[in-house]
Amino acid sequence: MECDCNSLNDAFMIGHDNSTDSSSSPIVSVIIPTLNEAELLPGLLADLAIIVSDGGSLDETAALARTGGARVVHARQGRGPQLNAGAAEARSDWLCFLHADVRVPAEARCHLERVLEDQRVQAAVWRLAIDAEGWWYRVVELGAKVRDRLGGLPYGDQGLLIRCSFFEELGGFPDYPVMEDVALSRAIQRNGTLTRLPSPLLVSARRWKKEGPARNYARNIGLISAYLAGVSPHTLARWYPNHSP
Repeated sequence: MECDCNSLNDAFMIGHDNSTDSSSSPIVSVIIPTLNEAELLPGLLADLAIIVSDGGSLDETAALARTGGARVVHARQGRGPQLNAGAAEARSDWLCFLHADVRVPAEARCHLERVLEDQRVQAAVWRLAIDAEGWWYRVVELGAKVRDRLGGLPYGDQGLLIRCSFFEELGGFPDYPVMEDVALSRAIQRNGTLTRLPSPLLVSARRWKKEGPARNYARNIGLISAYLAGVSPHTLARWYPNHSP
């Protein structure tokens, strides 16, 4: 699918959400939960105009976010609480939730712009692409595609674009430290439709490089299996050493 990306800069500048004039409210607000993301956040700030919901970073995350033009809000640590806090500050028709370690290529931004113009779409996610060479990473990408298409379980690193009214109707993200993405995507699909965009988000390979692709992949399978079997997300969070949004 080809896109006309001539208006991409204008489309994303309206996500700054700094206006107090309701007549000039942005179309989409982008919310990022962060915790010590000073290394990777500047790259994403270069792609989009966003709201950063910080969970108490000890590095320069908040300062870099402000320098990059983002609006910073502070929230209780945990992806669910941080994402909801960011959404509460938004004044827009659409919300876009992204992890701090992703990049949004031009094609992905273009497909986002198309979604904003499609009255049929309630919510959408991108494909996953890992920013690294190697066959193991391609296996992980394929596994994510199969999990999403056959199991209906996209993860947060695929992003989430959702109409604000639909998000509020669903009650937002559950107050979970992990698995908040899976819980909301399941709620979306029980109550409406979740569109899959053809373009990918580019995700940093840092977590796979740190733990090893095979170990990380196996752990994630164990975590989602335990969650679907009824294990509390608060218990599962203990399996994430130094867990960061």
